[in-house]
Amino acid sequence: MRRGLLSVTLSAAALSLWLSAGSASAAGSAPAVPGHARLYLNGAFFVKGDAVTVPGREVEVQGFVRPYVPGQSVEVKSYVGARRFKTDRLRVKPAGPGLGAFTERLRSPAAGIVRVKVTHAGTPQMGGFSAQRALAALAPSVGPGARGLLVDLLQQRLAALHLYIPQTGVFDEQTALALDAYHRLIGWGEGNASADPHTIADLLNGAGAFHVRYPGDGKHVEGDLGNQLLALIYGSRVYRIYPISSGKPSTPTVLGRYSVYSKVPGYLPDGMYFSSFFTGGYAIHGYNPAPDYPASHGCMRLPIIDAVSVYDWLRVGNRVDVYQ
Repeated sequence: MRRGLLSVTLSAAALSLWLSAGSASAAGSAPAVPGHARLYLNGAFFVKGDAVTVPGREVEVQGFVRPYVPGQSVEVKSYVGARRFKTDRLRVKPAGPGLGAFTERLRSPAAGIVRVKVTHAGTPQMGGFSAQRALAALAPSVGPGARGLLVDLLQQRLAALHLYIPQTGVFDEQTALALDAYHRLIGWGEGNASADPHTIADLLNGAGAFHVRYPGDGKHVEGDLGNQLLALIYGSRVYRIYPISSGKPSTPTVLGRYSVYSKVPGYLPDGMYFSSFFTGGYAIHGYNPAPDYPASHGCMRLPIIDAVSVYDWLRVGNRVDVYQ
């Protein structure tokens, strides 16, 4: 009887130990945590709420995962239309309290809708999740009369560089004038109003700047005759840039530092339009024609369509600095 009782007692103890070990094991095995990701676009542009780029331009897709769980990775697939052009597996790295991050860089090989899909397959530590982001890769080809996201983007970037451009959504006369001024700004010379892929790439990269020579003159105008440009300036901050036609070689525009002393609205008998005189008979005014080369009798001619905006900005007493 004692031997049987001992056997039963030992078996009960063994069972108790097994149950205890099983409970401890279950307690130490935490369930996989749920996660989610958000995707952000760097290097893309936003036009009327739509993310856009052009083929070949790098866009950075930055993903943030919450919560951060060590050892996790995501698969990133990029498509243009139905074509997959890139697949990567990226490690999720710590980026702050409870936050993980990863970065994908891509260049769309063609025009179309670009979709980026991020997938995390479930692991014992973290549940599965996915996220997507889309943007439009716009064909870099546009001409007079065109409308659409690319025209909106061009007008947005021209305005960001302070070229005077009413953002009408149409590739119109003032878009052509702003592009001509932009080509002068980046040293391509006058007479080029095209929006070719090279111009578009430079615009999106933010190339080109008007360098203020006289920041101490407060609200003033600078006429850069070397580049055939006129800039309206507040101190050191450029407000607007316009293309001009200054004096031809036989009647050159005077160089120096002057002030507006008289303003005459409307047309004068010789065709000058909304004129701001700064010394003698020299003025900043609209005129038809205002060609894309020095052709005036000494004044700084603006295209008729630009003249009123400059006239309205200038005041008697504002400085006018003219240099080659």
